[in-house]
Amino acid sequence: MTKHAMPNDVPLSPERSGLENLVRIINGESPAPAIWAVMGHRMIHAAHGTVTLRGIPGPDHTNLVGTTHGGWYATLLDSALGGAVNSTGKAGEHSLTLELKVNIIRPIPVGMEVEAVGEVDHAGRRTGVAHARITGVEDGKLYATASTTMLTIS
Repeated sequence: MTKHAMPNDVPLSPERSGLENLVRIINGESPAPAIWAVMGHRMIHAAHGTVTLRGIPGPDHTNLVGTTHGGWYATLLDSALGGAVNSTGKAGEHSLTLELKVNIIRPIPVGMEVEAVGEVDHAGRRTGVAHARITGVEDGKLYATASTTMLTIS
């Protein structure tokens, strides 16, 4: 079971590398970001430069016409992108989103599990660039893509 962070219980420890922090979240040793519980997201894999999250949009994640809200896509993709860039960080470093571009290709049906894979294109001293894709776990279809530029701070 995944633990989720409270406001004073942040998942990133300055004593660990970004990848070490992410692995601790996956293993349930550190809390996941609180927004993941709200959005129904969980991280299932992390390696240097890449992470994988899964999520299932529910009825609480719909827009005015009853389809999965664009913000749900953006949040899942931002988590995959940020996780990928953070996985390259040294102890005491973390990355924050400067720019996020999302392309929604088709609607994700409510209740369908999807997977978001984020991969780093560039990890510099001050910025990181990454891309991500959301695909259906069962159908393999592409639902959305995204790219980001992130600021790395210590």
